[in-house]
Amino acid sequence: MDIKEIQNLIKFVAKSGASEVKLEMDDIKITIKTGSDSETTAVHYAPVAAQMPQMAVPVAEAKPTAEPSASVAPAAEDSKYITIKSPIIGTFYRKPSPDKPLFVEVGQTIAEGDVLCIIEAMKLFNEIESEVSGKIVKILVDDSSPVEFDQPLFLVDPS
Repeated sequence: MDIKEIQNLIKFVAKSGASEVKLEMDDIKITIKTGSDSETTAVHYAPVAAQMPQMAVPVAEAKPTAEPSASVAPAAEDSKYITIKSPIIGTFYRKPSPDKPLFVEVGQTIAEGDVLCIIEAMKLFNEIESEVSGKIVKILVDDSSPVEFDQPLFLVDPS
């Protein structure tokens, strides 16, 4: 990556309004931080090879032995439901504004195209519409919670 590409990246990040961007390539790690107060930009270079051992450490999961057998039944039960997943990363909201009613509730029948929730990403509020018709069985995310791409949001019974 040459200096011209880095300068273009800095300009892009400044225009986007992001406060921090991290870019990792084969042998270079670039972190661009912009301060909203002073509009300063800092670029840090660090070799990725030095950080590889830290990223390779596996995360240990501790689960009681009784829990897997208990969770097998709900997993089989949930298989008949359709999972609606988040199409973007952002903050999940169940209603359009604090003084408005919820978009959907458990037990409510929905049609294809109905708005289920809003996900805020970079100060843009994106309405998430249903791609299926059915009945809301479970809401898997709390209001005002951060969500990841492809994270399950709702379980819908299509029957």
